[in-house]
Amino acid sequence: MSKPMTLNLRVSGALSDFVAANVSDAGAYDNVSEYVRDLIRRDKERVEADRFARLKAELARAFAAPEASYEILDADAVIARNRRA
Repeated sequence: MSKPMTLNLRVSGALSDFVAANVSDAGAYDNVSEYVRDLIRRDKERVEADRFARLKAELARAFAAPEASYEILDADAVIARNRRA
């Protein structure tokens, strides 16, 4: 497991106002740390969903291909092909 990380950031102007509106008695978050952690979690989920969608599309294309187009590949050939992509 990785170590905890401390982040320091500075925002001003419209970004500062936006953060302040979300971190207040009327906002959705109790503090800035909670808000930033939620933003990071959401971005992580988005990246993982994008990766899964690409994998799903690649598998759908592979399974839709005619069986005659299949070729036998060893691990080295697959690794080399993926390096080119």
